[in-house]
Amino acid sequence: MELKKNDFVEMDFTARVKNTDEIFDSNIREDLKKARLNIEPKPLIFSLGSGMFLKGIDDFLIGKSIGKYSLELSPEKAFGFRNSKLIQIIPSRVFREQKLNPVQGMMFNFDGRVAKILSVSGGRIIADFNNPIAGKTVIYDLNVKRKIEDMNEKAKAFIDFLFRKDLKFEINNEKITLNVESSLVKFVELFADKFKEILGLKLEVKEEKTEKKEKEKSSKRD
Repeated sequence: MELKKNDFVEMDFTARVKNTDEIFDSNIREDLKKARLNIEPKPLIFSLGSGMFLKGIDDFLIGKSIGKYSLELSPEKAFGFRNSKLIQIIPSRVFREQKLNPVQGMMFNFDGRVAKILSVSGGRIIADFNNPIAGKTVIYDLNVKRKIEDMNEKAKAFIDFLFRKDLKFEINNEKITLNVESSLVKFVELFADKFKEILGLKLEVKEEKTEKKEKEKSSKRD
């Protein structure tokens, strides 16, 4: 069975830097433990060619079959090359405002971007915003376990990828209805084209009813 673009698959994987024992990502408990990565392993389900996983792996798997593979990716097909412009000086007051004590080697999140502190000198902190694996050739050991056929399983994986939330949904005919809190309705509606492209489903978004809102409506009626 040849895998095609937009097919959903479940895969186990371990990624390491070439010519080293440095594992930097995995969803296999034993490998995460070996690498001392504090990540809870969970099944990886994604759609091929849809930007849900590394493009180099997507490109490799399209046309392949269920099974095990080992794939080497050069920097340009993995995490890119290092960019000197991503090494920046950050005023120490930024850390003081967040009640953080910057130390060389420390990783921190700065406006949604992860950086590593290279040096601390007086009021100047030099931080590296490059991906830690940038510029490195990597090896991915892949175990493509199955092709996903169930539409509910596909939708759940896609929703988790887009929103990092376990949203309630219902699929009827060729339509998927998502129930979300009021503050997210407009945001979720922006992805209607993606649901159509990847799942072949028309998206409907409904405001999730909460106990508080129901009480408010009941109070108004009374």
